[in-house]
Amino acid sequence: MDLDAYAGARGAQWRRLDELARQRRVTGAEGDELLDLYQRVSTDLSVVRSASPDPALVSYLSLLLARARVTMVGTRTSTWTDLLGFFTRTFPAALYRTRWWWLSTAATSLAVVVLVALWTLRHPEVYTSQLTPGQVNAYVGTDFQHYYSEFPHHEFATMVWVNNAWVAAQCIAFGVLGLPVLYVLVSNVEALGVVAALMMSHGRTALFFGLILPHGLLELTAVFVAGGVGLRLFWSWVDPGPRPRLRALAAEARMAVGMTLGLAVVLLVSGTIEGFVTPSGLPTWSRIGIGIVAEAVFFAYVFVVGRRAHHAGVTGDVSVRDAGDAPIQG
Repeated sequence: MDLDAYAGARGAQWRRLDELARQRRVTGAEGDELLDLYQRVSTDLSVVRSASPDPALVSYLSLLLARARVTMVGTRTSTWTDLLGFFTRTFPAALYRTRWWWLSTAATSLAVVVLVALWTLRHPEVYTSQLTPGQVNAYVGTDFQHYYSEFPHHEFATMVWVNNAWVAAQCIAFGVLGLPVLYVLVSNVEALGVVAALMMSHGRTALFFGLILPHGLLELTAVFVAGGVGLRLFWSWVDPGPRPRLRALAAEARMAVGMTLGLAVVLLVSGTIEGFVTPSGLPTWSRIGIGIVAEAVFFAYVFVVGRRAHHAGVTGDVSVRDAGDAPIQG
């Protein structure tokens, strides 16, 4: 076989494939052309290999086909670009799309906190049956406040971050079963309600809110988001809508995994506040103000950035191309 003549006859197609493969974006027509040329050049490579293999030509065609494959499957070339896209589009869109689930979870959970606190204030035996008077006095007098300064700031921040991230991960991971999510949520809000009543009944209301609110606003919001996502995951197979049950569950599970990673970052922020701001010597109004700002930024992130991404068609799920599913709605 005359390789020079063969390359001369096929060279135009090879150059066109190279041109298309180097483009960052291709139109629908160009995509069809790319696929057709890819198949043609694949045949050319087989012919060259079988007839009279020329190492240089084989290498050129192999690299050309590899570059074309990257373009066709849309393989991403930048991890940093992926990370930026996740936090500017995917994660906020998922938060916005699931907003009614976690906002309802938050409202219900806070109502339970209030009810538990009121009940405990009227029935102090809730804690006196478990703690001696000395233990109660120690807790409201020093232990509650010293909890936030017992360890070095960076160690404490890491400890609470890991613990809260674990609680959030449990809410999402147990979402398939449903009831365990409710158990985790109720256990946490019940404990918060009892502690609130214990502190308020001993005249330590200002101290309680002064230490809880700086980090607790964002921290509890993240836990409520995790709970809402877990419950939505459970509901996706109970009532999958028009989608097959397994496909609905798979789509919601993919989104839930992504939200777990995003919430870990949110909880890192709340853990940093809890480790460095809550026990600091800043005035109470200043510490609470930092917590309110952090919470406001989170809601702006959801309802400005997330809303924009959602209306642009981002669902929080992986792309249809990668998943093989229809876009998830809701």
